Amino acid sequence: MFGLTTLGAIHTAISLVALAAGASALLRHREIPARTMLGQTYIWATVLTCLTGFGIFQRGGFGAPHVLGILTLAVLLVAAVAGRTNAFGRASRYVATIAYSTTFFFHLIPGLTETFTRLPAGAPLFSSPEDPALQKTVGACFAVLIVGCLLQVRRLRAESAPTAAGLAQPQRPCASPPPMNLP
Repeated sequence: MFGLTTLGAIHTAISLVALAAGASALLRHREIPARTMLGQTYIWATVLTCLTGFGIFQRGGFGAPHVLGILTLAVLLVAAVAGRTNAFGRASRYVATIAYSTTFFFHLIPGLTETFTRLPAGAPLFSSPEDPALQKTVGACFAVLIVGCLLQVRRLRAESAPTAAGLAQPQRPCASPPPMNLP
């Protein structure tokens, strides 16, 4: 089917699970939180997508898609470390959020390439991975990633900022010492 090997079909199915879980998490939580079922599904499906991708050599030997798989696994590791530790200090939450979003973008690159150099059948939308129209499409997705990450940072800052109500609360006066009973 569409020139896919058995491994290619399994890889594609797993990647579609990752994309669906990632998109659902982004829509629901405005990030891909590792502590949720959607986040866990996204992370493990992404790992499996990368691992199965290492066995696919449709366009020759080891190439750019394999490098992207290694990069994706490295960014997932950074995200996991940032999310579970304080390795990045106060920036850990930001690093984890942006890293998971970046891996979602990494899914889109081969997803767009492989899908639209094969479909529609007989007249694919893009002629090759080097097609300028494909490069512009990936560039547009990158712009969406940048805007999305900026919005995520803004949201995280707002969540961590003290509330106006918290700042406006008057200080409670200290309790007065008990009156002295003088003779």
